Amino acid sequence: MTALRLSVESLIASPNEKALAERIGEHLRVTTGRGPSPSEARSWERSLPALARDLADAGLSQVELLVEYKLPLTSKRADVVLAGVHPRTGQDSYVVIELKQWSRAEPSDQGEHLVIVDGVPGRELLNPAEQVRRYCEYMSDFLGVLKDRPQSVHGAAYLHNAMDLDIDGLHDQVRDERSRLFTKQRRGDFHKYLRERLADKPGAEAADRLLSSPVAPSKQLMAYAAGEIREREQFTLLDEQQVAYELVMRAVDGARRADFKQVVVVTGGPGSGKSVIALSLLGELYRQGRTALHATGSQSFTQTMRRYPGRGSTRIKNLFMYFNSFMDAERNGLDVLICDEAHRIRETSTSRFTPAAKRTGRPQLDELMSAARVPVFLLDEHQVVRPGELGTVQAIERYAESQGYAVTRVSLDEQFRCGGSRKYEKWVLRLLGLDGEGPVPWDGDDDFEVRLAHSPQELEAALLARPGSARMTAGYCWPWSDPRPDDSLVDDVVIGDWSRPWNVKKDRAVGDAPPSMLWATEPSGFGQVGCVYTAQGFEYDWSGVIIGPDLVARDGSLVTVRSENRDPAFTSRKAVSDADFDKLARNVYKVLLTRGMRGTVIYAVDPATRDFLADLLPRLSAITA
Repeated sequence: MTALRLSVESLIASPNEKALAERIGEHLRVTTGRGPSPSEARSWERSLPALARDLADAGLSQVELLVEYKLPLTSKRADVVLAGVHPRTGQDSYVVIELKQWSRAEPSDQGEHLVIVDGVPGRELLNPAEQVRRYCEYMSDFLGVLKDRPQSVHGAAYLHNAMDLDIDGLHDQVRDERSRLFTKQRRGDFHKYLRERLADKPGAEAADRLLSSPVAPSKQLMAYAAGEIREREQFTLLDEQQVAYELVMRAVDGARRADFKQVVVVTGGPGSGKSVIALSLLGELYRQGRTALHATGSQSFTQTMRRYPGRGSTRIKNLFMYFNSFMDAERNGLDVLICDEAHRIRETSTSRFTPAAKRTGRPQLDELMSAARVPVFLLDEHQVVRPGELGTVQAIERYAESQGYAVTRVSLDEQFRCGGSRKYEKWVLRLLGLDGEGPVPWDGDDDFEVRLAHSPQELEAALLARPGSARMTAGYCWPWSDPRPDDSLVDDVVIGDWSRPWNVKKDRAVGDAPPSMLWATEPSGFGQVGCVYTAQGFEYDWSGVIIGPDLVARDGSLVTVRSENRDPAFTSRKAVSDADFDKLARNVYKVLLTRGMRGTVIYAVDPATRDFLADLLPRLSAITA
């Protein structure tokens, strides 16, 4: 279930607030794999009964409450969605409520929508009125039941412990009817607001329709990047994403006025919105006429950015660069340099093709930080997959501090890819031994499918049968041949009587197969097996992952087998120790296993590994169409 359904009567009739919190906590534990924090439990104990009393006093006792409602394809949860019937139209009507126990808060000078809250020192938060407005907008974008009726969802923040003077200035940020803000001093206004949008009629059917609504296709990052940069923001930034965005924009203003350098580090797991933030920043800076560039260490990612946002515009294409493009850059020549996929930063920018005169040994981090007044690094430390990559928070912060640069760090601690399933990401980390805990059985998630295939044919057929985009990937355990003279690919990935080619090696199409950098985004990429270097940074609806013989189950856990890996980057034991190989190989599979937005199908070449996974995962035949 994406929410716990409660009635006004049940909340008022139950005087045991602690039991209520325990019930909601158990729901959270089952649906997310994590228990509530003490502050969450206190919030439920104090805020939900107060809301129920207000609903009863407003004469809306038949409205249904959806508590901890999970926004589609994210791990974000709205405190409460009230489901009912509109008093004038008779149609479904929904009011998203963000409950805050704050007694005092004031606007922050660090960003337009940021606030400082008593009792939460040293941290800016999003104004709850803006927070709930964005939740409403996001629901309208993604829920089929709201597709043609976006006006049926409304939003309000309710600070039931605060008086107006306690939050002076927060009302100034209210934009519209989706971002209303009420205090305990304005309970009467709150009741009127609710009565104008909800009738005292049963809300169960409206709740059913919301909870069973089909989820519209997500706004794919690449397909909408052109509009993001040229015209207006196409993405709704939520909570920490918006905080990160506003902190960077304020750092840009401050660095320009005061002539100093500010380094911003944004961390987050797969699909947490790092690249969406990057594009939103680039778009706004571009519209303001600021000097800004986007850079990555991935040819696939950069070339895709150039292809889609830059279609028809050389100037826009030139906004997308590589990390090694800044060896000769003028110091502070840019206002902002957005370093996306910063876990791929290397020790130096030099390669075997670099002229001897330019082999200075200068750290790539120095080049990137020097190039802009505000260098922004967006990264996931579990995606370091190649020797020589050193894009970690510790490395970036240590180098910045050694140069006397101020550092601001923002953590995107929510999961947006993998159907928003933090539970699945945690399961993958445990499976691969990346978080210090052992593997556990997958016990399901309403929003994300994980299944085990017992043959590569079964895996491929399942992906073909699923609606939406799909790709197959594998560990680098087979040779990788050049195309034949007749412009056909060699079926290098051979498993029994099944064989398929790797994706194209280079930046030109081979036959019907797209060039390597477009494998993840062009439909004709299906049918070739992708590797980590072409999959990293991208997403598709369904992910089929072939675990090669370089990762096998032995004695109840997965171990790496270096001799089975064919990646040339790992050939030299002098350059890559066995311990480093073990960590990097596990990170490779972590990347491959977290590319899917709706589900993952796994096949393991090693029979013992398949048996091991069979005890953790349901069979593929259990997938329902």
